[in-house]
Amino acid sequence: QVQLVESGGGLVQAGGSLRLSCAASGRTFSSAAMGWFRQAPGKERTFVASINWNGGSTKYADSVKGRFTISRDNAKNTVYLQMNSLKSEDTAVYYCAAGTAYSGYAARYDYWGQGTQVTVSS
Repeated sequence: QVQLVESGGGLVQAGGSLRLSCAASGRTFSSAAMGWFRQAPGKERTFVASINWNGGSTKYADSVKGRFTISRDNAKNTVYLQMNSLKSEDTAVYYCAAGTAYSGYAARYDYWGQGTQVTVSS
């Protein structure tokens, strides 16, 4: 079992930055692929970024490439999402997820956090 708790969301002006954190419990974190997804009001949950078990591989949605960076610290059981140059369209609830497969598909992840709200004002 893996439990995930996101933090770091909030209200920020367009062009600003936020760093999301996802703290994981459970002995399997260091071997798990991790992902960030987001869900805007009235829309489906979409892929944002993912990272493999040792941080050696990452992938991003086209909409966030060059602005967001995913990273992880296995010693701290934490994965991060650094978000720069935020836009109003980045407003959403952001979810952290853990799974055995390094993927951009939500169905490949087994464990999910409760989400953290990010609101970007224009």
